Amino acid sequence: MRFILFVEGYTEDKTLPQFLKKWLDSRLTNPVGIRTVRFEGWPELVKDAPLKAKMHLNGPAKKDIVAVISLLDLYGPTFYPNKLTECKERYDWAKEYIEKRVNQPKFFQFFAVHEIEAWLFSQPDIFPVKVKKAFPKKIQNPETVNFNKPPTKLLESIYRLHTSRSYKKVVNGKELFGKLNPDVAYQKCPKLKELLDKMLELAQKSKSTTK
Repeated sequence: MRFILFVEGYTEDKTLPQFLKKWLDSRLTNPVGIRTVRFEGWPELVKDAPLKAKMHLNGPAKKDIVAVISLLDLYGPTFYPNKLTECKERYDWAKEYIEKRVNQPKFFQFFAVHEIEAWLFSQPDIFPVKVKKAFPKKIQNPETVNFNKPPTKLLESIYRLHTSRSYKKVVNGKELFGKLNPDVAYQKCPKLKELLDKMLELAQKSKSTTK
């Protein structure tokens, strides 16, 4: 059994399966797989998710698929109605919008608030000492690193000011996610907790129905 994970870029494609599985596998008697489907940015994911989800969930391997999970950064997309400016408003609207477009009972849309890099802030010790010391106090609540200066922008500015190198999203992101303890991130990032709890629930139900 496996999840199909829709992602919007290379960082997610290279880091998320291992990171999510590390948390899930420790709670499942029989681990499940995670196969990523990478899109070229959020516009393509939003546009093509209905067709791609249908293809997987109604295809020849459908009995082996637990669910299709789609994950986007909350920061970046521009399809929100102009009147929606708050985090929760955008999250709730966009989740409902995409799930209605896909219209599959085993499809679930989630968002990283405000980017998946926020999860890294939950464990500052994985960063170089000079970078860690420059973090603002607000990263004690990682998902509050917001639309004004989202996690990647914050990391880019800190690395540039306090180290001799720049922050490279794919290279550094993969290294840092390899060090990140998902249990720590789970405790500090409520929206990540929602994602992992749902995946665990789905995996457990899937196992029980295939016995």
